[in-house]
Amino acid sequence: MLLIVILIYNRIMINFLDIKNINAQYVAELKSAAAEVIESGWYIHGPKVIEFENRLQTFLGVRNAIGVSNGLDALRLIFKAYIQEGFLQEDDEIIVPANTYIASILAITDNHLTPILVEPDLKTYNLDVKLVEKSLTSRTRAILVVHLYGRICWSEDLEAIARKYNLKIIEDNAQSIGAVWKNKYSGTLGDAAGNSFYPGKNLGALGDAGAVTTDNDKLSFLIRAIANYGSLKKYYNECLGLNCRLDEIQAAFLNVKLNYIQKENQSRRLIAKYYCENISNPQIILPHYPDNELEHVWHLFVIRTKNRDKLQNYLKSKDIETLIHYPIPPHQQKAYRNLNNLNLKITQAIHETVLSIPISPILNKAELDKIIDCINKFEK
Repeated sequence: MLLIVILIYNRIMINFLDIKNINAQYVAELKSAAAEVIESGWYIHGPKVIEFENRLQTFLGVRNAIGVSNGLDALRLIFKAYIQEGFLQEDDEIIVPANTYIASILAITDNHLTPILVEPDLKTYNLDVKLVEKSLTSRTRAILVVHLYGRICWSEDLEAIARKYNLKIIEDNAQSIGAVWKNKYSGTLGDAAGNSFYPGKNLGALGDAGAVTTDNDKLSFLIRAIANYGSLKKYYNECLGLNCRLDEIQAAFLNVKLNYIQKENQSRRLIAKYYCENISNPQIILPHYPDNELEHVWHLFVIRTKNRDKLQNYLKSKDIETLIHYPIPPHQQKAYRNLNNLNLKITQAIHETVLSIPISPILNKAELDKIIDCINKFEK
């Protein structure tokens, strides 16, 4: 009996994402950064925010980076700035992938714009560019591309469509920071991009945080003002604004974490490749590993199977934590009852079969081998 108790006690769960131990690698630097902010007495839009914005601009190779409160607000601010600028007006249509996280669509509807949901490509899970042109109307003004799961969604065909119809391309770069397409980073490919630094992201703060990136100086000026009550000078308000500022202490943490983003992204690529080479269960549909590995930073490693719920429960019984990204597509959410009647078969099939398995950059080989072995032994 004692032996059984000891064995049960010693069972160790493989967490889906061990944020605590990821940050433990840099704990001394993070504590030092926090202490600097606390001792400075400057907690809102101080030198750490300015430093992070400058460093993010340099890292990505973009003219402007504006630190904001979170990834959703980053996208909200982009659309709001285009409305202030006069490019967008109420009820204009925005193309968006149907299988994205709901935040992408919330940013559109929050600005009284109309989301036009387009099916994804089953190979990449990103927007199927071949379907975009047939979804355009006289009210279409922009395409919101989502670099889902960490893989860049971009092509010359996408650029050609935008030029032909005078459309803006806005990037939802919440999951793909550090991914590269033809020597350019995601977040710099379109007209503007919303970035998220939620703690679980590849570049994660220790709370909510985000940024807008753009080469458009006028748009940057507007976004910076809108995010600060519509003001660039205290008590002088140029436009109707919000309070969407990046906290000084989160900027300080991000200055530390930015030093390690390339290393952690490469660790994720190696783990993803190891999975792709060793998971052999015919019931499992593996994600496509791109020919140019730099196009993917593997924020998530998403497999598919018709027996998703059974597989998830089986892995849980083996002390392997998994998550579903995402169980309910946006068009079937109660929040979007007006979209509930849409017939999006590919999106529905994805949401019914996807399962995200651990891809933390600190996973060790023994943990990886256990995950692979369990998946390979899974039976219907």
